[in-house]
Amino acid sequence: MDRRIALIICFVFGLVMFAQFFSDHPVAHRVNQDVLVEYVQIIFAFALIVGVVALVRNSIKQVSSGQDRPFRMVMLAGLVSMPILAIGWGIEAGSPFQWMFENVQAPMQSTVFALLAFFVASASYRGFRARSVPAAILLAAALIILLGRSLMIGPLAHVLPDIAEWIRNYPSMAARRAILIGIGLGSLTTSLRVIVGIERTWLGGEK
Repeated sequence: MDRRIALIICFVFGLVMFAQFFSDHPVAHRVNQDVLVEYVQIIFAFALIVGVVALVRNSIKQVSSGQDRPFRMVMLAGLVSMPILAIGWGIEAGSPFQWMFENVQAPMQSTVFALLAFFVASASYRGFRARSVPAAILLAAALIILLGRSLMIGPLAHVLPDIAEWIRNYPSMAARRAILIGIGLGSLTTSLRVIVGIERTWLGGEK
């Protein structure tokens, strides 16, 4: 019975949101504005709380078992200290929160992104092997794009940037649009399955 009520609520609200999207009535615009701007933020806040609670519980279990204990303890210390600093001293310039953000979090983010460059280079080396004709075309396009964005292209300085720009504007853009169309159709299909009650995994089970 509880799942049936949830399915009815999902069907009604899904149908209302689908119908008001194609309406120019002021009430439809107001509903759209309230749901997308206000209620989505509320849902996001609760989802963030659920994620933080799950992260803390998982980290405490791993600290108790001794798995990655130093890293988990540092993560928990940062998770607790940052809200305390923000509430106690504010987030304006010169505050302890801002100092922690600029001198601890920002350098760590830069370190992670710097490490990602090596993983991307390794993955590119493995993926761009010219084992077939499509792989060779992908390798050639990648080299043209990289050289077109580089300053070390010598006598081809006036040719490669134009070719790289053409690749980005036409073949690459066409592929991106095809992927976006596929994502849109997949999202539409999944949404319809959820609204009409065919897809019920979000209820915690298939039945």
